[in-house]
Amino acid sequence: MPDISLTTVVLLCLAALAAGWIDAVVGGGGLLLLPALLLGLPAGTPAAHALGTNKAVAIVGTTGAAITYARKAPVDVRTAVRIGLAALAGSSGGALLAAGMSTEVLEPVIMVVLLAVAAFVILRPGFGTAPKPGPVSRRRILAAIGFGGLGIGFYDGLIGPGTGTFLVLALTALLHLDLVTASATAKIVNCCTNAGALAMFAWQGAVLWQLAGLMAVFNLVGGTLGARTALKKGSGFVRVVLLTVVFALVANMAYEQWLA
Repeated sequence: MPDISLTTVVLLCLAALAAGWIDAVVGGGGLLLLPALLLGLPAGTPAAHALGTNKAVAIVGTTGAAITYARKAPVDVRTAVRIGLAALAGSSGGALLAAGMSTEVLEPVIMVVLLAVAAFVILRPGFGTAPKPGPVSRRRILAAIGFGGLGIGFYDGLIGPGTGTFLVLALTALLHLDLVTASATAKIVNCCTNAGALAMFAWQGAVLWQLAGLMAVFNLVGGTLGARTALKKGSGFVRVVLLTVVFALVANMAYEQWLA
């Protein structure tokens, strides 16, 4: 355990609880959890340790949410795993490229995309409220693997913020899912990408395991509660949380780009 105060540990655990809930409902929990770790860890702690600890915490909550969803939501686990494996490959490529380029160039583009997404969801109130009847075509499944897996996985490795939210939107649009089922599917995909990233950070010795273990308990509770809330409240509730997270992502990126 790093040398941090009990108050800071408590605040980090509460952040893990809230992040688990947000991430389970619509993705984007890292928007809260990672900054909390960066602020809470002692000065001089390498950023890689915050990233590695974040992955160790998040994978527990994501797995709990995925299991909760899989029990009650009509998730196509086989398709979700195929997208997840593609996302794992994409995130590895993105991480390799990230070392040699500035993400500051891409962040304004991502902000515009997020605002366009928010406008689309607002103007299309029926988006993701109910799945479309009939089987999904092979072409759409391949598109979900290519764009939702490789494409968004690549973005996750390159930049990261909002990956879960982008996954929910892509899966809803490409596979004709309702927002609840898309969130459930996204959790399985997130498990794959988080496992790959955690393995790399663990190999580098960049995980604070004692702190991660404590925070992971709270993240698991938050993830399980978030999945149950989404299942109970339905797609209309998920839509509201989705828009809230999208605008929070835009505000966070704008602050980092122009004010920080």
